[in-house]
Amino acid sequence: MGEIIEFPSNGSSGQGYIAFPADGAGSAPGIIVLQEWWGLVDQIKRTCDRFALAGFTALAPDLYHGTTVPLTEPDEAGKQMMALKMESAAKDLSGAVDELIRRTGRTHVGVIGFCMGGGLALVLGTQRPDAVAAVVPAYGLIPWPDAQPDFSKLGAAVLGHAAEEDDFFTPDAARALEAELQGMGKNVQFHHYPGAGHAFFNEDRPEAYDHDSAELLWDRTIAFFREQLS
Repeated sequence: MGEIIEFPSNGSSGQGYIAFPADGAGSAPGIIVLQEWWGLVDQIKRTCDRFALAGFTALAPDLYHGTTVPLTEPDEAGKQMMALKMESAAKDLSGAVDELIRRTGRTHVGVIGFCMGGGLALVLGTQRPDAVAAVVPAYGLIPWPDAQPDFSKLGAAVLGHAAEEDDFFTPDAARALEAELQGMGKNVQFHHYPGAGHAFFNEDRPEAYDHDSAELLWDRTIAFFREQLS
């Protein structure tokens, strides 16, 4: 359904996977989909395809620039994540936003990310408040010291998803983030998923995947994006 494209990225070029709804890019709101620490793997591409079937134009920028890590090698994935250069990633993220705006003809986009992508979704919301209207961090991590977001700049509505059995983005961390954003007057709501662990949306990881929680996350996310981007 989708294809790999290149797009301008602050004087350079980025690439990513884009999927279109049946009526074309100009018929639908745009969604940025941000990878887990494995890279732009098939599961992220299928998530873009699924957004397209739901009536969105979805673009997943390739933040590792062609590198993917097998799902059996979390140590290597962690190394790739920590080696990610924030300056380069910021260019790719902003370029992806501009590409979606160009293709859809709309002034605002939504962004969803998983694991490290969830953290970057929040970062992007603070870096591009002019264009990002809806942010969905799913068990989002921000492990990079130089990427801590300035939430005072966040203008988007936020819908967070947190797993109650998550050892990486713990329930306490999720509640603390929600309280921090609420205290700043932001439009934010977090959903907590009992019995689910980190990465419960990734159907390619049977040891982590939780079907019922994943489907609930999806339904809530689609409703949120339709409300915020209509």
